[in-house]
Amino acid sequence: MRAVPTLGYVQRFYDFLRRHPTGVDSFWAVVLLLVSVVSVASNVDVNGESPGRGPEAVAVAVTLLLSLVVALRRRLPERMLLLAAATGVIQVVTDVQVLPANFAMLVIIYSTAAEGAPWSRRFGLVGGLLAAPVAQLRWPEENVSAAGNVLFTAFLMVPFVLAWVLGDSIRTRRAYFAQLEERANRLEKEREAQSKVAVAAERARIARELHDVVAHNVSVMVVQADGAAYVMDAAPDQARKALETISGTGRQALAEMRRLLGVLRTGEQRETGEYVPQPDVEQIDELVEQCRESGLTVDFKIEGTPRPLPSGVELTAYRIVQEALTNTRKHGGDNAGASVRIVYFDDGLGLLIEDDGKGAPHEMYEDGGADGSGHGLIGMRERVGMVGGTLDAGPRPGGGFRISALLPLKPAH
Repeated sequence: MRAVPTLGYVQRFYDFLRRHPTGVDSFWAVVLLLVSVVSVASNVDVNGESPGRGPEAVAVAVTLLLSLVVALRRRLPERMLLLAAATGVIQVVTDVQVLPANFAMLVIIYSTAAEGAPWSRRFGLVGGLLAAPVAQLRWPEENVSAAGNVLFTAFLMVPFVLAWVLGDSIRTRRAYFAQLEERANRLEKEREAQSKVAVAAERARIARELHDVVAHNVSVMVVQADGAAYVMDAAPDQARKALETISGTGRQALAEMRRLLGVLRTGEQRETGEYVPQPDVEQIDELVEQCRESGLTVDFKIEGTPRPLPSGVELTAYRIVQEALTNTRKHGGDNAGASVRIVYFDDGLGLLIEDDGKGAPHEMYEDGGADGSGHGLIGMRERVGMVGGTLDAGPRPGGGFRISALLPLKPAH
């Protein structure tokens, strides 16, 4: 039952050690210093010298310097490598043989291979390979043949090579994990960017749908309401018919609004079961008839052989005609008439919507099509661009307004 708290203490202690690497290194430096001093002291003779190890003071100084190398190996790896090399030179010159403190040379070679600059890694490897031969030349083994000295030297070189290889492998492993982490962060940022783009595109799509649904249906309702108010007393039957048109248009608008909300509320849509199919080219006839009932004269013709089209092209064609007729009612004037032409080509669908009214304001078709109160032409251009088509909108030479679009039947690449 007490295992979990114990593991918690161990983990906290381990985290503390990781946060204070210099303190850990200093602890081991003190241990190395004590072991080396005891070793030097145990070999001091009556003359104050350590037999085979030179003067005691020099041996202690060498021990202190090498212990400092261990203490600061991670904070200043390149400088400590140079200090270790200089200490080794002092040992050779003053005839201070190998001490326990010389273990610091293995440590600093490992440290520079793992964390040091490129030049220090190369310097540490070369220095480690030379350390054993120099020591053997300075203090050769007695009663050992030349071949034995060579083998012994090769054996002493192995720890230096292993220390360097271990440090280099640690450095490579850290670089690999750092690369993986950087890659993961980059992918995360790319996913966030893609999500933002997707959200923006979805908002733009919903905005276009809302604009098309609201602008068209509300304009029909306004025209019918004005007409009903005008003939309320003189022609009650016409007023009643206008009110019925308003009611039907309102229901249609609500149905399409529910469809749009269904995109955002998939669960609610499934529960209620209410889903209105996307408008298509076949429903343009109903759209034109609705406009005629609202008082707008519309000439509608289809050329070519009608056939099923991609859903994106179908919806785009319907929305372009819907927005064009809405603009005619809004900007064409009281006596404006419109014509709608749909042409089925072998590789595309052509749309031509014209009116003979006053024409749209100049700012509506310039600078992207913003008209101050809506973004109808902007929505048209976005829709056409999504299916890889082309759109041309502007005033007619003889007055009125013209919208021409060509929608390809193959998706844009």
